[in-house]
Amino acid sequence: MFGVVCIVLMAGFPVAFSLAGTALAFAFGGMLFGVFDTSFLGATPNRLYGLMTNETLIAVPLFIFMGCMLQQSKIAENLLESMADLFKGVRGGLGVSVAIVGMLLAASTGIVGATVVTMGLISLPTMIKRGYSPSLATGTICATGTLGQIIPPSIALVLLGDVMSSAYQRAQRMQGIFSPDTVSVGDLFVGALIPGLLLVVLYILYIVAVAFIKPSAAPSDNRTEEEKSERDLNLWRDLTPPMILIVAVLGSILAGIATPTEAAGVGALGATILAAIRRQLGMTVLREVCQQTTRVTCMVFLILVGAAIFSLVFRGYGGDELIHGIFNDMPGGVVGAMIVVMVVIFLLGFILDFIEITFVVVPIVAPVLLKMGLDPVWLGIMIALNLQTSFLTPPFGFSLFYLRGVAPPEIKTSQIYRGVIPFIIIQLIMLILLAIWPVLATGLPDALYG
Repeated sequence: MFGVVCIVLMAGFPVAFSLAGTALAFAFGGMLFGVFDTSFLGATPNRLYGLMTNETLIAVPLFIFMGCMLQQSKIAENLLESMADLFKGVRGGLGVSVAIVGMLLAASTGIVGATVVTMGLISLPTMIKRGYSPSLATGTICATGTLGQIIPPSIALVLLGDVMSSAYQRAQRMQGIFSPDTVSVGDLFVGALIPGLLLVVLYILYIVAVAFIKPSAAPSDNRTEEEKSERDLNLWRDLTPPMILIVAVLGSILAGIATPTEAAGVGALGATILAAIRRQLGMTVLREVCQQTTRVTCMVFLILVGAAIFSLVFRGYGGDELIHGIFNDMPGGVVGAMIVVMVVIFLLGFILDFIEITFVVVPIVAPVLLKMGLDPVWLGIMIALNLQTSFLTPPFGFSLFYLRGVAPPEIKTSQIYRGVIPFIIIQLIMLILLAIWPVLATGLPDALYG
């Protein structure tokens, strides 16, 4: 089934229809030969109804709306320009500012493509103009753009949290526990904070190190006191609105005041109010934001439907038992199984988006891994970081495609590929650190929620 899906995808068919079509073809074929139980297909309406009435997934269109509104109203663009000016006189300062703004945009929008494209359009020409190495400039933009995968309120974490919750309950039922504990999207949000911030710190340390070891790759630029005063004023004006929004969204979740879905509503409304205050909220902007939100939301939920049908048919053929048996017999036990799953997800990240991997692969492997004793929050963060790394890796990384689409013609693709390699190594180091010290992901949720 997986092989046929990959072939159909490479032929250019949409992901949602590839998943559902392949599953139905295998189901009908199995019915003809008497090797498939039709009762699994009978569970499809209940499964789809559960998806459509899932309150957690309401956060998806709301966070998408918030990100699109910040992008269309130029709030994100102004923030990037002002932060770049703040570090103008520091060696490697422009690269540091891109890393910091990437983090803020990730915490404001949660959309990888929007962050990479926005920073590519605004900061890449400026970095090249100020003498930055094309490899360092493109690598910094690609890497910081993918922070939207791990830093809350990431759309990936919203979807992954819902899947991990179902997988965790299923794993407990497999162990004979019929009043299972739960794990929420909020748990993943809190668990991702420390790894995400550590990743930003590692990025900044690398950029500063390059600036001092090889000054020609990241030169400084001096400015007058008058320019400094004016740009600092612009910084506070442009930094304050996104920071207020981030505090309102994440602060309400961390304090236990709001669920991620309620916080998403606050974020969507807050982004609209900020756009209105900045006099950027016209009918044209509102129409474009609504259209973008509708397109992305429809894509997500249609893939959800296809993945639900695929997983039911996969289970009908005994795929769950097969995966469980393979993992149990694998050398190295849970460690060996975890390594294999990480490698498979990393490779799938070359050809599938995080949505497809989250709804097709994770529901199959996560219950088995969780039954073997892994922590659901730690596993979710490891998967999110792994996918973030695969989106950076040549030649198929999605972040590379986004930047290539907006980069000037004089920037070679080989320069983009060379630029992301050090950041891939940094992310692999972060994965290793998280594997050695799971408390980096589980410590904060334990402290806040027990």
